[in-house]
Amino acid sequence: MEVPANVQNQIIQLQQLQQQLQIIVLQKQQVETQIKEIKKALEEMEKSPSDEVYKMTGAILVKRKKEEVEKELKELLETLELRLKTLENQEKKMQERLNELQQTLQKIIQEHPNVS
Repeated sequence: MEVPANVQNQIIQLQQLQQQLQIIVLQKQQVETQIKEIKKALEEMEKSPSDEVYKMTGAILVKRKKEEVEKELKELLETLELRLKTLENQEKKMQERLNELQQTLQKIIQEHPNVS
C-alpha cells in the first residue's frame, strides 16, 4: 500500500526536525565549551598578581590591562550564557514538537498497519 501524502510530509518534517535538533545540540555544546574556557581564563586571571595580561588577537599575543580583558571576558560570558539559555529553550521546544510528531506517526501506523 502506498503511503499517503500527509504521512510522507510528516515523515519529512520529522527528519528535518531531527536534523535541526542535532544542529542545536552541537551549537549548545560549542557554547558550553566557550563558557568553560572563559570561566577558566577568569579564574587564572584572578590568581595572577600582575596588572597586565596577554590576550590572543589573531595570531599574536598583545599585552593588555588585566581589568580591560576581565571586563571583556565577563561581557562575553554574559552573552554566551544568554545564548545558551536561548539554545536550551529551542532544544526543549523542538524536542516537544519531535515527540508530538513521533506520537502522531506511531498512531497512524497502529491504526493503519498497511501504511509503512
